[in-house]
Amino acid sequence: MPRTAATKFFKNSPAEPDDLAALRAELDRIDDGLYELLAHRGEVVVRLAASVRKGPVALRPGREAAIIRRLIGLRTGPLDALAVVRIWRELFAATTALQGEHAIAVADADPDLAYVQIAREHFGALTPLRRRKTAAEALAEVREGTVSAAVLPLPTEEENSSAPWWTTLLPDAETAAFSGVARLHIVTLLPFWALPRPEGAPSLGALVVCSVEPDPSGVDRSLLSLEVPAGTSPGQLTEELLGHGFRAGPALLHREAGRDLAQALVEVDGFVTDADPRLEAMRTGDRRSFVLGAYAVPIAGHSL
Repeated sequence: MPRTAATKFFKNSPAEPDDLAALRAELDRIDDGLYELLAHRGEVVVRLAASVRKGPVALRPGREAAIIRRLIGLRTGPLDALAVVRIWRELFAATTALQGEHAIAVADADPDLAYVQIAREHFGALTPLRRRKTAAEALAEVREGTVSAAVLPLPTEEENSSAPWWTTLLPDAETAAFSGVARLHIVTLLPFWALPRPEGAPSLGALVVCSVEPDPSGVDRSLLSLEVPAGTSPGQLTEELLGHGFRAGPALLHREAGRDLAQALVEVDGFVTDADPRLEAMRTGDRRSFVLGAYAVPIAGHSL
């Protein structure tokens, strides 16, 4: 086991394998040590929050993902990777709550509350969740500052809407202004523990949107919104992106009647910002291009 500040609580156990009382005493000693470390971690988080410029929320999903990946890389012994994810997700939830009021809006019309379950899995068992019927209602709460973030269904081609929720993250075409007091960003793909999903856990996906810019985790993907000629196919868009140096995944196209340009949502590898020169090269004529956000690539347990 790598040597850390916690090592002193776990080494040189005096208990014999068949000495039940001694083993229980050893577990108590370990629990005491864990609590001391958790309390100290909470104190450091409070000091850190006081030392940085205050933002609207305390979410740092990229850093959280990087921490979990690092700890899984250190893992030894019988504790499996999924347990590490669960423990640290609850720890992040508890320390986020130390930094101020914190609630999550969840757009969930599913009768089984699948999106609420996914949000609870990621943001913690005791984090307040506000269920909303539509993505628009959940996003409105983020813009009003009454919640830290919104959990929204993944965009699909079948969305029956004149304005899919992801298009509302774009600036106004005429004024170039963003709706609400702050620009919103996609920052997380859920669930973070992607495969295999535990029995009974929802298998559908969701995106997290908040008013804080995404932060890189080291292994990321970005979501771009691109204006393209209305007749463009997803395959043509993928080829264009490849020509500009992007490795692209699936693309969605939203077309409006009477418009010469369609709005495309496409996933690309890496952490991309609006200042990326590859993106700038695609802004030709009236075509606008924006980064809607980025997220840490979820963990696949079978590949660890």
